Amino acid sequence: MKSFFLFFFIIFFSFSQTNIKGTIVDNGNPLEGASVYLNNTTIGAITNEKGAFELNFKEGNYTLVVSFLGYKTYQKNINTLGKKTIELTITMEEDNEFLDEVEVKKIIYDDEWKYNLARFKKAFLGRTKLASTCKILNEKDIFFDFNYKTNTLTAVARKPLKIKHNGLGYLIEYDIINFNLGNKTLFFSGYAQYKNLKKKIRKKWKKNRLSAYNGSRMQFLRSLLNKTVAENGFLVHKFKRVENKERPSEKKLQMAREYLKLHGRKINFSKTITTPITPLDSAIVTQRKAKLPKYRDYLYKRDVPYEEMISSDKGTPYLDFSDYLMVVYTKEPEEENYVSGIFSKKRKQSNVQTSHLVLLNGKSEIDNLGIMVDPNAIFNEGYWGFESFANMLPLNYQPPNK
Repeated sequence: MKSFFLFFFIIFFSFSQTNIKGTIVDNGNPLEGASVYLNNTTIGAITNEKGAFELNFKEGNYTLVVSFLGYKTYQKNINTLGKKTIELTITMEEDNEFLDEVEVKKIIYDDEWKYNLARFKKAFLGRTKLASTCKILNEKDIFFDFNYKTNTLTAVARKPLKIKHNGLGYLIEYDIINFNLGNKTLFFSGYAQYKNLKKKIRKKWKKNRLSAYNGSRMQFLRSLLNKTVAENGFLVHKFKRVENKERPSEKKLQMAREYLKLHGRKINFSKTITTPITPLDSAIVTQRKAKLPKYRDYLYKRDVPYEEMISSDKGTPYLDFSDYLMVVYTKEPEEENYVSGIFSKKRKQSNVQTSHLVLLNGKSEIDNLGIMVDPNAIFNEGYWGFESFANMLPLNYQPPNK
């Protein structure tokens, strides 16, 4: 079954078209001016005076989103495979908390807000060259909250963010659902609608879009389906991540910290300790080991075959692998900003880009466009973690034919 599946998907990029027609209403009355779009794509429409809309696109798995100021955002996962026409009537629900939130969350544009905004933009847009070409047009709609206990920055917005991406040639509306930035973790989710800018520098945008696509997770997943991983410059290895036995447990570290606090400024942290003699020596040695990594990675298999990364169930492809994948893209070097910043220590720049993938809940479906049906089923770190929102392309992007 696996070999059949891989052969079958080599020929996949020939799709049927799907047509969605629908009406957006509130209490039976049509809503004019509602925004209807397929999440993370350039496919969208605005409802007319009858509340009607129509979308045409290639079949696949998508999230249909409807937004209108003062109403709760509507979203529906749709699988259009084998479906030529879909008709919908969508009833919107008023957001009774919307006005309350606007009133309660009065934003004070002080130095703290400016500092949080800078952190937000660096984390959300990223630190790549493309990130520097993005501008959030309605920054003052963003409200920040910093939790000093958990050292976490959260963000919400009164309206969808309007992001002008001069590097890729898009105007993006992004409706934030969650944004959480911790010491070494970043998580954000939301709904994005892409629109092409109309300036006359399309040649530059075309080049930048292809550059963003090359080496991306999107290209990698499509390469898996097309069985062109090596051809497109990817090397894939497997590794295990295990607890670092040289690092003390959190309980021992906490006990050491409490013991050291009792001695205050009398401690000589710089003294050489070959073999701990006193309880104080032991506490110092334990505390020094807190800097060791919690986990160690052990590479155990190079050039992972397709059948150990992807499987099929009744013709449906699944990303399916054990442990962690190390994905190395060999056709581009790292950007200079990657070697230092939020989650990286300064080091020598590499001529390849290395990312890690892990499945969070077992195998997960990929649709025929190379899109994860459940985007939260997979976690990436390394270079793909560095390439944040500014390097993301709409899901319906297709590179030009060579």
